[in-house]
Amino acid sequence: MTTISEPIVAGDLAPAADDLDGRAVATVRMLALDAVQAAASGHPGLPMGAAVPAWAIFSRFLRHDPTAADWPDRDRFVLSAGHGSALLYALLHLFGYDLPIEELRNFRQWGSRTPGHPEYGHTVGVETTTGPLGQGLATAVGMALAERMLAARCNEPDREVMGHRTWVLASDGDLMEGISHEAASLAGHLGLGRLIVLHDDNDITIDGAAHQSCTDDTATRFSGYGWHTLRVDDGNDLDAVVAALNGAVDEVERPTLISVRTVIGYGAPTVAGTAKAHGTPLSPEELALTRARFGWPDEPFHIPSDVAEHCAQLAARGRDTRQRWERDCAQRWTGWVEKAAGNGRMPDFAPGDRLATRVASGKVLQALVSQCPGLVGGSADLAGSTGTALSGESPVHRDDYTGRLIHFGIREHGMAAALNGMALHGGLRPFGSTFLVFSDYLRPALRLSALMGLPVVYVFTHDSVAVGEDGPTHQPVEHVEALRLIPGLTVLRPADAHETAACWELALQRQDGPTALILSRQSLPALDPPPAGAVAEDGGWAVRDPANPEVVLVAAGSEVALAVSAADELQRSCGPVARVVSVPWRERFTADGYHIALVPDDIPAVWIEAGVRTGWQALARPGDAVIGLDRFGASAPGPKVYAELGFTAERVATAARQVVETAQRVSVTAGGRSAR
Repeated sequence: MTTISEPIVAGDLAPAADDLDGRAVATVRMLALDAVQAAASGHPGLPMGAAVPAWAIFSRFLRHDPTAADWPDRDRFVLSAGHGSALLYALLHLFGYDLPIEELRNFRQWGSRTPGHPEYGHTVGVETTTGPLGQGLATAVGMALAERMLAARCNEPDREVMGHRTWVLASDGDLMEGISHEAASLAGHLGLGRLIVLHDDNDITIDGAAHQSCTDDTATRFSGYGWHTLRVDDGNDLDAVVAALNGAVDEVERPTLISVRTVIGYGAPTVAGTAKAHGTPLSPEELALTRARFGWPDEPFHIPSDVAEHCAQLAARGRDTRQRWERDCAQRWTGWVEKAAGNGRMPDFAPGDRLATRVASGKVLQALVSQCPGLVGGSADLAGSTGTALSGESPVHRDDYTGRLIHFGIREHGMAAALNGMALHGGLRPFGSTFLVFSDYLRPALRLSALMGLPVVYVFTHDSVAVGEDGPTHQPVEHVEALRLIPGLTVLRPADAHETAACWELALQRQDGPTALILSRQSLPALDPPPAGAVAEDGGWAVRDPANPEVVLVAAGSEVALAVSAADELQRSCGPVARVVSVPWRERFTADGYHIALVPDDIPAVWIEAGVRTGWQALARPGDAVIGLDRFGASAPGPKVYAELGFTAERVATAARQVVETAQRVSVTAGGRSAR
């Protein structure tokens, strides 16, 4: 038994070769500890406690090449417990990723590549942004699912183009979070046998012992989800950890959870095993005792030469594996990627047709899947209602991953994290759908999608109080505005079928961030098609643009049809001449002052959307009117709710007359000069 729990003899920095693992583990521990000490900030406990299991994965199992961190068939390692980032940075540095020792010295500092929690795209070798507990585990489910789906598409009898594993290091806190239940249940249901989760079972949370708030039988819980479960009683027993990992590799029909009992802050004499070790640097006295415990020199960021050489040799093996893959499989993979993108010709819609934008979206999606083989996704048990139940397409299941549709079940949060994992993996273009009101359930994962710049498409339907009889619990009023607040998320609320097609086209063109399509339940008339670039480049356009308009009616989504009706009402009653502007992408519409061309300062405006007024009020000028909501909806037929809450052509027309009259009074008061 190789138990790395006894101290290395003080001053003996070159013990026998058979203790190389012991020196390597000590190096990992001390590099992480030194990074935290240098920053005077961070989490030393997990890196010190979980160093042996992490070293076992990197040194014995992980299929990777640090010189080609984007190799498509590499194993993915996800540090779900992202607060232990110093552990990952130490390993990435030792194995030769482009992460110099200076970056470890600058841990958690401005401009460094070693932020407090791992960030995808910021640090080479980091597969996903983690830190919000549970997200890494759930994202890894999407990675593992993508691997199986791509294996079904790309592998041949004599060529395994996709055949890697996804490894996760998760904490007690990861497994407490609700998203872990959703993700683990989905992974077990789909039989993701190449997903291996190592549970760092140290029984400590910030508030103290984990068992003071959670006494779950973890193995029984995961067994109930359909997982293979294993247990290691001593996280410092390298042989036992390796044996368990081998057992996980041998299991191909089920994902595996390995619970490893560790000691948080292992090696720190007075704080090890306590909550004090979790997120606080060691005191100078404790640090000195810890160095003595491991026989380590008083030299921050010390790396024994034989450890560095050993890690380089291990990395070279990975490079050889990657080069063989490139020789045998790269062409096949490149062919798939080119084919997967497709070209996406949109269906035609006739002006005057009435259909809900969710229905129009379904028609667009049906056309796209036949042309874009990499477009895959599903819904949180609402495919028929969200327009994502595609005819002729089969679902993914544990015995056949060739399908295009994924039944995520009533797991909105788990679905969104899995979509992130699929996008991060590469080779597929994922979408997911649910009702807009349930976007709250998945918001943390959607936020990470935006933070990482992932091209995920979210289809959110039933977008306003016009949902009707289901009542205020299902009628989103604040959700569109809340989504617009997320940096990097493109929120598109099309007015009709033509704009819906344009929004889908924009969503699939985007490669640097997620897109939310906000779609109606109720039928809407198809207007004229928007001019080229009106959505993607300008964010809005004039649906009605008469000469010399006296008022501008600005609306988004279903309220554009309302604005058109109000303009017709004004025309019938010899009221002010109205320009009608549709704004499917408000953030683009207001960027660089583009909206001034359509809503100039010298023409009053009425801003209309069936949701909270906050964002539109920020755009309104003095004298403008904003028609929105400052309350929840009600249960009644959709048209009745819509009308009772003030969304009628008559109300919009009245508001238009009032803003024009106000502007005229102001002009007269200012002596004929416009004061707007």
